[in-house]
Amino acid sequence: MSAPKVTVLDYGSGNIRSAVRALEHVGADVTLSAAPEDVLNADGLLVPGVGAFAAVMQGLKDVDGLRMIGRRVAGGRSVLGICVGLQVLFEEGVEHGVRTEGMGEWPGRVERLKADVVPHMGWNTVQAPQESTLFEGIRDERFYFVHSYGVQDWNFDVTQPAMRPPIVTWSTHGGPFIAAVENGPLTATQFHPEKSGDAGAQLLRNWINGLR
Repeated sequence: MSAPKVTVLDYGSGNIRSAVRALEHVGADVTLSAAPEDVLNADGLLVPGVGAFAAVMQGLKDVDGLRMIGRRVAGGRSVLGICVGLQVLFEEGVEHGVRTEGMGEWPGRVERLKADVVPHMGWNTVQAPQESTLFEGIRDERFYFVHSYGVQDWNFDVTQPAMRPPIVTWSTHGGPFIAAVENGPLTATQFHPEKSGDAGAQLLRNWINGLR
């Protein structure tokens, strides 16, 4: 069986090589690119995100990333967002009083964490539902977070009864925030699996296995 082909979206995000190496480590055939043929035709697309919400949104716009991500999701093709790559999938981000429109795949606002110590930096546990396939075998593990902002409320209104609601995993720093979402072809984590040791590698392996 050939290795799943994964493209890491190259739109100027920092520390992107660690994501490439982590995916290669778990058996993916990885391409770092923003070329439409690489983004649209890969078995899986990984969208990294480091820095400010507004900067990530602008970087994605500069390479036509928003349209390409939207096309993949509409066609049922897998996408995995990491850190700010999760945040921009929500409706909006508010940083330093400035509101930036997100992709709107999920309802919610990215805001500063309500904690005494920010950023939230280091290892933390998550509360993954039993139906999660992303966290299969690693529900009791810790993952590495580096962020000052997050989505702290979830109000997903399923207007179509036959529609399966997303699987939401939570963590806590000062209060609860979303640590991961699994929604059909669209998956995202607030933490960095590529920096989360064996647990992060298994999470990426779980995602990769879903591409086969």
